[in-house]
Amino acid sequence: MLTIYNTLSKAKETFKPLDGNKVRMYVCGMTVYDYCHLGHGRSMVAFDLVTRWLRKSGYELTYVRNITDIDDKIINRANENGESFEALTARMIDAMHEDERRLNILPPDQEPRATDHIAGMHAMIQTLIDKGYAYAPGNGDVYYRVGKFVGYGKLSRKKIEDLRIGARIEVDEAKQDPLDFVLWKGVKPGEPSWESPWGPGRPGWHIECSVMSTCCLGESFDIHGGGSDLEFPHHENEIAQSEAATGKQYANAWMHCGMIRINGEKMSKSLNNFFTIRDVLEKYHPEVVRYLLVASHYRSAINYSEDSLRDAKGALERFYHALRGLPRVAAKGGEDFVERFSVAMNDDFGTPEACAVLFDLVREINRLRDSDVEAAAGLAGRLRELGDVLGVLQLEADDFLRAGAEGKVDAAEVEGLIQARLQARADKNWAESDRIRDQLTAMGVVLEDSKGGTTWRLAD
Repeated sequence: MLTIYNTLSKAKETFKPLDGNKVRMYVCGMTVYDYCHLGHGRSMVAFDLVTRWLRKSGYELTYVRNITDIDDKIINRANENGESFEALTARMIDAMHEDERRLNILPPDQEPRATDHIAGMHAMIQTLIDKGYAYAPGNGDVYYRVGKFVGYGKLSRKKIEDLRIGARIEVDEAKQDPLDFVLWKGVKPGEPSWESPWGPGRPGWHIECSVMSTCCLGESFDIHGGGSDLEFPHHENEIAQSEAATGKQYANAWMHCGMIRINGEKMSKSLNNFFTIRDVLEKYHPEVVRYLLVASHYRSAINYSEDSLRDAKGALERFYHALRGLPRVAAKGGEDFVERFSVAMNDDFGTPEACAVLFDLVREINRLRDSDVEAAAGLAGRLRELGDVLGVLQLEADDFLRAGAEGKVDAAEVEGLIQARLQARADKNWAESDRIRDQLTAMGVVLEDSKGGTTWRLAD
Protein backbone atom coordinates (compact mmCIF):
# COMPACT_ATOMS: atom_id res chain seq x y z
CA MET A 1 0.00 0.00 0.00
CA LEU A 2 1.48 3.33 -1.11
CA THR A 3 2.11 6.07 1.44
CA ILE A 4 3.11 9.61 0.48
CA TYR A 5 4.48 12.36 2.69
CA ASN A 6 1.95 15.17 2.36
CA THR A 7 3.49 18.61 2.93
CA LEU A 8 0.02 19.89 3.81
CA SER A 9 -0.38 17.55 6.81
CA LYS A 10 3.37 17.18 7.47
CA ALA A 11 2.87 13.40 7.72
CA LYS A 12 2.91 10.25 5.61
CA GLU A 13 -0.56 9.30 4.47
CA THR A 14 -1.99 6.24 2.77
CA PHE A 15 -2.57 7.24 -0.83
CA LYS A 16 -6.22 7.05 -1.90
CA PRO A 17 -7.07 8.54 -5.31
CA LEU A 18 -10.14 10.75 -5.46
CA ASP A 19 -11.60 8.77 -8.37
CA GLY A 20 -11.14 5.02 -8.12
CA ASN A 21 -7.88 3.95 -9.77
CA LYS A 22 -7.36 7.22 -11.65
CA VAL A 23 -4.68 9.61 -10.45
CA ARG A 24 -4.36 13.26 -11.49
CA MET A 25 -1.03 14.95 -10.81
CA TYR A 26 0.12 18.50 -11.52
CA VAL A 27 3.75 19.60 -11.19
CA CYS A 28 5.10 23.13 -11.52
CA GLY A 29 7.44 23.15 -14.49
CA MET A 30 10.06 25.45 -15.91
CA THR A 31 10.15 29.18 -16.49
CA VAL A 32 11.76 29.00 -19.90
CA TYR A 33 14.14 31.95 -20.12
CA ASP A 34 17.41 29.97 -20.00
CA TYR A 35 18.77 26.43 -20.19
CA CYS A 36 17.65 24.08 -17.42
CA HIS A 37 20.12 23.70 -14.57
CA LEU A 38 20.63 20.54 -12.55
CA GLY A 39 18.19 21.76 -9.89
CA HIS A 40 15.46 21.71 -12.54
CA GLY A 41 16.66 18.24 -13.51
CA ARG A 42 16.20 17.18 -9.88
CA SER A 43 12.51 18.09 -9.97
CA MET A 44 11.91 16.61 -13.42
CA VAL A 45 13.57 13.31 -12.49
CA ALA A 46 11.83 13.15 -9.08
CA PHE A 47 8.36 13.36 -10.57
CA ASP A 48 9.34 11.13 -13.48
CA LEU A 49 10.15 8.54 -10.80
CA VAL A 50 6.74 9.12 -9.17
CA THR A 51 5.12 8.74 -12.59
CA ARG A 52 6.90 5.46 -13.31
CA TRP A 53 6.04 3.92 -9.95
CA LEU A 54 2.39 4.97 -10.04
CA ARG A 55 2.00 3.39 -13.47
CA LYS A 56 4.01 0.31 -12.46
CA SER A 57 1.61 -0.02 -9.53
CA GLY A 58 -1.37 -0.08 -11.87
CA TYR A 59 -2.75 3.43 -11.45
CA GLU A 60 -4.17 5.29 -14.44
CA LEU A 61 -2.15 8.48 -14.19
CA THR A 62 -2.69 11.79 -15.92
CA TYR A 63 0.48 13.81 -15.45
CA VAL A 64 0.39 17.54 -16.18
CA ARG A 65 3.49 19.74 -15.97
CA ASN A 66 3.17 23.35 -17.03
CA ILE A 67 5.47 25.74 -18.85
CA THR A 68 5.71 29.35 -17.66
CA ASP A 69 6.31 31.19 -20.92
CA ILE A 70 5.71 34.76 -19.77
CA ASP A 71 7.18 36.54 -16.72
CA ASP A 72 9.68 39.25 -15.80
CA LYS A 73 12.76 37.07 -16.35
CA ILE A 74 11.59 36.03 -19.80
CA ILE A 75 10.84 39.62 -20.83
CA ASN A 76 14.18 40.88 -19.52
CA ARG A 77 16.19 38.12 -21.20
CA ALA A 78 14.39 38.58 -24.52
CA ASN A 79 15.12 42.31 -24.39
CA GLU A 80 18.79 41.62 -23.58
CA ASN A 81 18.97 39.27 -26.57
CA GLY A 82 17.09 41.60 -28.88
CA GLU A 83 14.49 38.95 -29.70
CA SER A 84 10.80 38.41 -29.09
CA PHE A 85 9.75 36.56 -25.97
CA GLU A 86 8.08 33.98 -28.24
CA ALA A 87 11.37 33.24 -30.02
CA LEU A 88 13.24 32.93 -26.73
CA THR A 89 10.72 30.61 -25.09
CA ALA A 90 10.41 28.41 -28.19
CA ARG A 91 14.18 27.91 -28.23
CA MET A 92 14.37 27.18 -24.51
CA ILE A 93 11.44 24.75 -24.63
CA ASP A 94 13.19 22.78 -27.39
CA ALA A 95 16.37 22.72 -25.29
CA MET A 96 14.43 21.57 -22.22
CA HIS A 97 12.88 18.69 -24.15
CA GLU A 98 16.31 17.68 -25.42
CA ASP A 99 17.67 17.64 -21.85
CA GLU A 100 14.71 15.51 -20.77
CA ARG A 101 15.25 12.95 -23.50
CA ARG A 102 18.92 12.61 -22.60
CA LEU A 103 18.02 12.04 -18.93
CA ASN A 104 15.40 9.44 -19.93
CA ILE A 105 12.53 11.53 -18.54
CA LEU A 106 9.12 10.51 -19.85
CA PRO A 107 7.13 13.42 -21.30
CA PRO A 108 4.09 14.54 -19.28
CA ASP A 109 0.66 13.74 -20.67
CA GLN A 110 -0.12 17.43 -20.96
CA GLU A 111 2.24 20.41 -20.99
CA PRO A 112 0.09 23.55 -20.89
CA ARG A 113 1.68 26.94 -21.52
CA ALA A 114 0.62 30.00 -19.58
CA THR A 115 0.02 32.15 -22.65
CA ASP A 116 -2.59 29.67 -23.90
CA HIS A 117 -4.72 30.13 -20.76
CA ILE A 118 -5.14 33.91 -20.54
CA ALA A 119 -8.93 33.72 -20.89
CA GLY A 120 -9.14 31.20 -18.04
CA MET A 121 -7.06 33.51 -15.87
CA HIS A 122 -9.44 36.37 -16.58
CA ALA A 123 -12.36 34.17 -15.54
CA MET A 124 -10.79 33.06 -12.25
CA ILE A 125 -9.67 36.58 -11.38
CA GLN A 126 -13.18 37.90 -12.00
CA THR A 127 -14.62 35.17 -9.77
CA LEU A 128 -12.22 36.21 -7.00
CA ILE A 129 -13.24 39.86 -7.41
CA ASP A 130 -16.92 38.91 -7.30
CA LYS A 131 -16.36 36.94 -4.08
CA GLY A 132 -14.41 39.76 -2.45
CA TYR A 133 -11.07 37.94 -2.50
CA ALA A 134 -9.50 40.27 -5.07
CA TYR A 135 -9.67 43.95 -5.97
CA ALA A 136 -8.73 46.19 -8.87
CA PRO A 137 -7.45 49.55 -7.58
CA GLY A 138 -7.92 51.17 -10.99
CA ASN A 139 -4.29 51.32 -12.15
CA GLY A 140 -4.52 48.21 -14.34
CA ASP A 141 -3.38 45.82 -11.59
CA VAL A 142 -5.52 43.28 -9.73
CA TYR A 143 -4.49 42.02 -6.27
CA TYR A 144 -5.47 39.05 -4.14
CA ARG A 145 -6.71 39.97 -0.65
CA VAL A 146 -4.62 37.61 1.51
CA GLY A 147 -6.23 38.59 4.82
CA LYS A 148 -9.67 37.42 3.67
CA PHE A 149 -8.59 33.79 3.08
CA VAL A 150 -8.97 32.06 6.44
CA GLY A 151 -6.63 29.17 5.64
CA TYR A 152 -3.68 31.23 4.43
CA GLY A 153 -0.43 29.65 5.64
CA LYS A 154 -1.75 26.11 6.10
CA LEU A 155 0.78 24.60 3.68
CA SER A 156 3.90 26.43 4.87
CA ARG A 157 2.74 26.84 8.48
CA LYS A 158 3.39 30.57 8.26
CA LYS A 159 1.21 32.98 10.20
CA ILE A 160 -0.14 36.15 8.64
CA GLU A 161 0.82 38.27 11.65
CA ASP A 162 4.43 37.06 11.41
CA LEU A 163 4.56 37.68 7.66
CA ARG A 164 3.37 41.25 8.13
CA ILE A 165 6.39 42.09 10.27
CA GLY A 166 8.82 43.84 7.96
CA ALA A 167 6.52 43.59 4.92
CA ARG A 168 6.03 46.82 2.99
CA ILE A 169 4.35 48.22 -0.09
CA GLU A 170 6.50 49.42 -2.96
CA VAL A 171 6.01 53.00 -4.17
CA ASP A 172 4.44 51.96 -7.48
CA GLU A 173 1.99 49.49 -5.92
CA ALA A 174 -1.62 50.12 -4.91
CA LYS A 175 -2.02 47.28 -2.43
CA GLN A 176 -4.41 47.50 0.51
CA ASP A 177 -2.15 45.19 2.52
CA PRO A 178 1.59 44.54 2.04
CA LEU A 179 0.87 40.77 1.92
CA ASP A 180 -1.53 41.06 -1.01
CA PHE A 181 -0.10 39.66 -4.24
CA VAL A 182 -0.69 40.50 -7.86
CA LEU A 183 -3.07 38.50 -10.04
CA TRP A 184 -2.91 40.74 -13.09
CA LYS A 185 -0.19 43.28 -13.90
CA GLY A 186 -1.07 46.43 -15.80
CA VAL A 187 0.94 46.96 -18.97
CA LYS A 188 4.33 48.69 -18.86
CA PRO A 189 6.10 50.29 -21.84
CA GLY A 190 7.85 47.78 -24.07
CA GLU A 191 6.26 44.71 -22.47
CA PRO A 192 4.00 42.15 -24.17
CA SER A 193 0.41 42.43 -23.04
CA TRP A 194 -3.08 41.01 -23.44
CA GLU A 195 -6.41 42.80 -23.25
CA SER A 196 -8.40 42.22 -20.06
CA PRO A 197 -11.45 43.64 -18.24
CA TRP A 198 -8.99 45.74 -16.18
CA GLY A 199 -6.97 47.02 -19.11
CA PRO A 200 -4.05 45.59 -21.07
CA GLY A 201 -1.48 43.66 -19.07
CA ARG A 202 -0.23 40.19 -18.27
CA PRO A 203 -0.86 37.56 -15.59
CA GLY A 204 0.91 37.22 -12.27
CA TRP A 205 2.87 34.01 -11.80
CA HIS A 206 0.67 32.39 -9.14
CA ILE A 207 -2.61 32.63 -11.04
CA GLU A 208 -1.06 30.86 -14.02
CA CYS A 209 -0.68 27.54 -12.20
CA SER A 210 -4.09 27.71 -10.50
CA VAL A 211 -5.76 28.09 -13.88
CA MET A 212 -3.67 25.59 -15.84
CA SER A 213 -3.99 22.88 -13.18
CA THR A 214 -7.76 23.19 -12.74
CA CYS A 215 -8.31 23.50 -16.49
CA CYS A 216 -6.44 20.24 -17.15
CA LEU A 217 -7.36 18.23 -14.03
CA GLY A 218 -10.49 19.75 -12.50
CA GLU A 219 -11.11 21.87 -9.42
CA SER A 220 -9.76 19.14 -7.10
CA PHE A 221 -7.06 16.62 -7.96
CA ASP A 222 -4.80 14.08 -6.27
CA ILE A 223 -1.21 15.33 -6.23
CA HIS A 224 0.43 18.73 -6.66
CA GLY A 225 4.22 18.70 -6.84
CA GLY A 226 7.25 20.90 -7.26
CA GLY A 227 10.52 21.90 -5.69
CA SER A 228 10.63 22.68 -1.98
CA ASP A 229 11.50 26.29 -2.81
CA LEU A 230 7.99 26.70 -4.25
CA GLU A 231 6.18 25.82 -1.03
CA PHE A 232 6.01 29.48 -0.08
CA PRO A 233 4.82 31.74 -1.49
CA HIS A 234 3.94 30.11 -4.83
CA HIS A 235 2.06 27.03 -3.65
CA GLU A 236 0.57 28.80 -0.67
CA ASN A 237 -0.83 31.42 -3.04
CA GLU A 238 -2.12 28.78 -5.44
CA ILE A 239 -4.14 27.24 -2.60
CA ALA A 240 -5.52 30.63 -1.56
CA GLN A 241 -6.60 31.55 -5.09
CA SER A 242 -7.98 28.18 -6.12
CA GLU A 243 -9.90 27.34 -2.97
CA ALA A 244 -11.33 30.85 -2.69
CA ALA A 245 -12.52 30.62 -6.30
CA THR A 246 -13.99 27.11 -6.19
CA GLY A 247 -14.87 26.55 -2.55
CA LYS A 248 -13.24 23.11 -2.80
CA GLN A 249 -9.98 21.57 -1.61
CA TYR A 250 -7.43 22.23 -4.33
CA ALA A 251 -4.97 19.33 -4.14
CA ASN A 252 -5.34 16.27 -1.94
CA ALA A 253 -1.60 15.76 -1.41
CA TRP A 254 1.37 18.07 -1.82
CA MET A 255 4.79 16.68 -2.71
CA HIS A 256 8.00 18.70 -2.63
CA CYS A 257 11.41 17.50 -3.77
CA GLY A 258 14.68 18.60 -2.18
CA MET A 259 17.14 20.99 -3.73
CA ILE A 260 20.54 20.50 -5.32
CA ARG A 261 23.12 22.19 -3.10
CA ILE A 262 26.56 23.59 -3.84
CA ASN A 263 28.64 24.18 -0.72
CA GLY A 264 25.49 24.18 1.39
CA GLU A 265 23.57 26.68 -0.77
CA LYS A 266 20.67 25.95 -3.10
CA MET A 267 21.71 25.68 -6.73
CA SER A 268 20.12 28.74 -8.27
CA LYS A 269 20.53 31.06 -11.23
CA SER A 270 19.99 34.02 -8.91
CA LEU A 271 22.99 32.91 -6.82
CA ASN A 272 25.03 32.20 -9.96
CA ASN A 273 26.15 28.84 -8.57
CA PHE A 274 24.40 26.59 -11.05
CA PHE A 275 25.45 24.03 -13.64
CA THR A 276 23.19 23.54 -16.63
CA ILE A 277 22.13 20.00 -17.40
CA ARG A 278 23.95 20.18 -20.71
CA ASP A 279 27.15 21.38 -19.00
CA VAL A 280 27.10 18.36 -16.69
CA LEU A 281 26.31 15.98 -19.57
CA GLU A 282 29.40 17.19 -21.37
CA LYS A 283 31.46 15.46 -18.67
CA TYR A 284 29.24 12.65 -17.43
CA HIS A 285 27.09 9.99 -19.04
CA PRO A 286 23.37 10.91 -18.81
CA GLU A 287 22.62 7.74 -16.87
CA VAL A 288 25.24 8.65 -14.27
CA VAL A 289 23.56 12.02 -13.77
CA ARG A 290 20.14 10.41 -13.57
CA TYR A 291 21.32 7.84 -11.04
CA LEU A 292 22.77 10.62 -8.88
CA LEU A 293 19.31 12.22 -8.86
CA VAL A 294 17.30 9.07 -8.09
CA ALA A 295 19.60 7.37 -5.58
CA SER A 296 18.79 9.97 -2.91
CA HIS A 297 15.28 10.22 -1.50
CA TYR A 298 13.25 12.76 -3.45
CA ARG A 299 12.63 14.91 -0.36
CA SER A 300 16.29 15.13 0.63
CA ALA A 301 18.81 17.69 -0.58
CA ILE A 302 21.59 16.47 -2.86
CA ASN A 303 25.06 17.89 -2.48
CA TYR A 304 26.49 18.23 -5.98
CA SER A 305 30.18 17.39 -6.32
CA GLU A 306 32.60 15.56 -8.56
CA ASP A 307 32.85 12.89 -5.87
CA SER A 308 29.08 12.30 -5.83
CA LEU A 309 29.05 11.88 -9.60
CA ARG A 310 31.97 9.46 -9.44
CA ASP A 311 30.09 7.46 -6.81
CA ALA A 312 27.04 7.32 -9.08
CA LYS A 313 29.21 6.15 -11.95
CA GLY A 314 30.77 3.46 -9.78
CA ALA A 315 27.35 2.18 -8.71
CA LEU A 316 26.14 1.89 -12.29
CA GLU A 317 29.34 0.12 -13.30
CA ARG A 318 28.63 -2.53 -10.65
CA PHE A 319 25.15 -3.03 -12.05
CA TYR A 320 26.29 -3.21 -15.66
CA HIS A 321 29.18 -5.55 -14.84
CA ALA A 322 26.57 -7.93 -13.39
CA LEU A 323 24.54 -7.71 -16.60
CA ARG A 324 27.54 -8.05 -18.88
CA GLY A 325 27.90 -11.31 -20.75
CA LEU A 326 24.47 -12.64 -19.76
CA PRO A 327 21.81 -13.21 -22.43
CA ARG A 328 18.86 -10.81 -22.45
CA VAL A 329 15.88 -12.86 -21.30
CA ALA A 330 12.61 -12.09 -19.55
CA ALA A 331 12.78 -11.46 -15.83
CA LYS A 332 12.55 -14.71 -13.88
CA GLY A 333 13.00 -15.50 -10.22
CA GLY A 334 13.99 -13.07 -7.51
CA GLU A 335 10.44 -12.50 -6.28
CA ASP A 336 11.78 -11.70 -2.82
CA PHE A 337 13.82 -8.86 -4.34
CA VAL A 338 10.71 -7.57 -6.10
CA GLU A 339 8.81 -7.62 -2.82
CA ARG A 340 11.53 -5.72 -0.97
CA PHE A 341 11.81 -3.20 -3.81
CA SER A 342 8.04 -2.65 -3.77
CA VAL A 343 7.99 -2.15 0.00
CA ALA A 344 10.70 0.50 -0.35
CA MET A 345 8.97 2.34 -3.19
CA ASN A 346 5.58 2.19 -1.51
CA ASP A 347 7.09 3.93 1.51
CA ASP A 348 7.01 7.44 0.03
CA PHE A 349 9.10 6.40 -3.00
CA GLY A 350 12.05 5.23 -0.91
CA THR A 351 14.74 5.02 -3.58
CA PRO A 352 17.77 4.63 -1.23
CA GLU A 353 16.30 1.38 0.08
CA ALA A 354 15.22 0.37 -3.45
CA CYS A 355 18.78 0.88 -4.71
CA ALA A 356 20.09 -1.25 -1.82
CA VAL A 357 17.83 -4.06 -3.07
CA LEU A 358 19.41 -3.74 -6.53
CA PHE A 359 22.89 -4.13 -5.03
CA ASP A 360 21.75 -7.30 -3.23
CA LEU A 361 20.32 -8.58 -6.50
CA VAL A 362 23.67 -7.92 -8.19
CA ARG A 363 25.45 -10.02 -5.56
CA GLU A 364 23.07 -12.91 -6.26
CA ILE A 365 23.59 -12.62 -10.02
CA ASN A 366 27.34 -12.69 -9.57
CA ARG A 367 27.08 -15.70 -7.25
CA LEU A 368 25.11 -17.66 -9.85
CA ARG A 369 26.66 -16.56 -13.14
CA ASP A 370 29.39 -19.22 -13.24
CA SER A 371 27.28 -22.09 -11.88
CA ASP A 372 23.79 -21.44 -13.31
CA VAL A 373 23.78 -19.07 -16.29
CA GLU A 374 20.04 -19.51 -16.88
CA ALA A 375 19.14 -18.46 -13.34
CA ALA A 376 21.63 -15.59 -13.46
CA ALA A 377 20.15 -14.37 -16.76
CA GLY A 378 16.63 -14.47 -15.31
CA LEU A 379 17.76 -12.37 -12.37
CA ALA A 380 19.56 -10.03 -14.75
CA GLY A 381 16.22 -9.53 -16.49
CA ARG A 382 14.73 -8.78 -13.08
CA LEU A 383 17.50 -6.22 -12.44
CA ARG A 384 16.65 -4.46 -15.69
CA GLU A 385 12.94 -4.56 -14.85
CA LEU A 386 13.45 -2.91 -11.47
CA GLY A 387 16.07 -0.56 -12.89
CA ASP A 388 13.51 0.67 -15.40
CA VAL A 389 11.40 2.01 -12.52
CA LEU A 390 14.38 4.24 -11.70
CA GLY A 391 14.92 5.01 -15.40
CA VAL A 392 18.29 3.21 -15.61
CA LEU A 393 19.90 -0.08 -16.71
CA GLN A 394 18.23 -0.30 -20.12
CA LEU A 395 21.43 0.07 -22.16
CA GLU A 396 23.66 -2.71 -23.40
CA ALA A 397 26.29 -3.27 -20.73
CA ASP A 398 29.23 -2.75 -23.10
CA ASP A 399 27.67 0.44 -24.46
CA PHE A 400 27.61 1.93 -20.97
CA LEU A 401 30.95 0.58 -19.80
CA ARG A 402 32.71 1.74 -22.94
CA ALA A 403 30.96 5.10 -23.10
CA GLY A 404 33.43 7.78 -23.98
CA ALA A 405 35.80 5.37 -25.72
CA GLU A 406 35.08 6.87 -29.13
CA GLY A 407 37.91 9.18 -30.09
CA LYS A 408 40.12 7.85 -27.31
CA VAL A 409 40.85 4.32 -28.49
CA ASP A 410 40.29 2.34 -31.67
CA ALA A 411 37.80 -0.38 -30.71
CA ALA A 412 38.91 -2.61 -33.59
CA GLU A 413 42.52 -2.31 -32.48
CA VAL A 414 41.56 -3.18 -28.89
CA GLU A 415 39.59 -6.24 -30.04
CA GLY A 416 42.53 -7.33 -32.19
CA LEU A 417 44.95 -7.07 -29.29
CA ILE A 418 42.56 -9.02 -27.06
CA GLN A 419 42.40 -11.82 -29.62
CA ALA A 420 46.19 -11.83 -29.89
CA ARG A 421 46.45 -12.05 -26.09
CA LEU A 422 43.97 -14.93 -26.00
CA GLN A 423 46.07 -16.77 -28.60
CA ALA A 424 49.23 -16.12 -26.58
CA ARG A 425 47.52 -17.53 -23.50
CA ALA A 426 46.38 -20.56 -25.46
CA ASP A 427 49.99 -21.05 -26.58
CA LYS A 428 51.12 -20.61 -22.94
CA ASN A 429 53.23 -17.65 -24.09
CA TRP A 430 52.77 -15.80 -20.83
CA ALA A 431 55.36 -13.15 -21.58
CA GLU A 432 53.54 -12.12 -24.77
CA SER A 433 50.20 -12.21 -22.97
CA ASP A 434 51.55 -9.88 -20.26
CA ARG A 435 53.12 -7.59 -22.86
CA ILE A 436 49.79 -7.17 -24.66
CA ARG A 437 47.97 -6.50 -21.38
CA ASP A 438 50.55 -3.84 -20.50
CA GLN A 439 50.08 -2.30 -23.96
CA LEU A 440 46.31 -2.14 -23.44
CA THR A 441 46.76 -0.71 -19.94
CA ALA A 442 48.93 2.04 -21.39
CA MET A 443 46.09 2.80 -23.81
CA GLY A 444 43.73 3.23 -20.85
CA VAL A 445 41.96 -0.10 -21.40
CA VAL A 446 40.99 -2.37 -18.50
CA LEU A 447 40.59 -6.09 -19.28
CA GLU A 448 38.23 -8.36 -17.37
CA ASP A 449 38.68 -12.12 -17.74
CA SER A 450 35.90 -14.54 -16.89
CA LYS A 451 34.69 -17.99 -17.92
CA GLY A 452 32.59 -16.27 -20.58
CA GLY A 453 35.63 -14.66 -22.17
CA THR A 454 37.49 -11.36 -21.96
CA THR A 455 35.73 -8.00 -22.00
CA TRP A 456 37.12 -4.51 -21.79
CA ARG A 457 36.30 -0.97 -20.72
CA LEU A 458 38.10 2.33 -20.38
CA ALA A 459 39.83 3.07 -17.10
CA ASP A 460 38.29 5.83 -14.96
